[in-house]
Amino acid sequence: MTAIPPAHPVPARPILIRSLGDALAAARAAESAGTALTLMAPPAGGALWLLGVLERVRKSHPGLSSTGLLDCGDRAGEAQGALAAGVPALLFTGHPQAAERLAAVAAVRGAVLLTRCPPLLDLAAESRGSDRAERLEALCRDWLARAEG
Repeated sequence: MTAIPPAHPVPARPILIRSLGDALAAARAAESAGTALTLMAPPAGGALWLLGVLERVRKSHPGLSSTGLLDCGDRAGEAQGALAAGVPALLFTGHPQAAERLAAVAAVRGAVLLTRCPPLLDLAAESRGSDRAERLEALCRDWLARAEG
């Protein structure tokens, strides 16, 4: 999509979160597994929410390499705003011409723009409504330990 390499690597093994509790459970699992962490915010999460969650995770786990991925759906304006706010990676599934323009903006900002959703762990779906930290951590550990999606 772009010839300029992104400053942030393409997010690997994202975990879809819906709360700070989800994010902290994922961070504990990644830290114990010795792996990097990609937290993915749902469309309703928004750029500032995701950046705030990342800040809290980084304060709680300073040695953990963590990044964020925001699902912008087909909303080009939201994607552009997220890039301006400093979100390191975006998922945009809108019109290909808009994706090309957003990819150019992302490249200038050192961000990554994905046009297809990578395999991910949806904590809400997999936990079947449980918000118990031990259950969430176990799901994340299992997900992060897998070799493939």
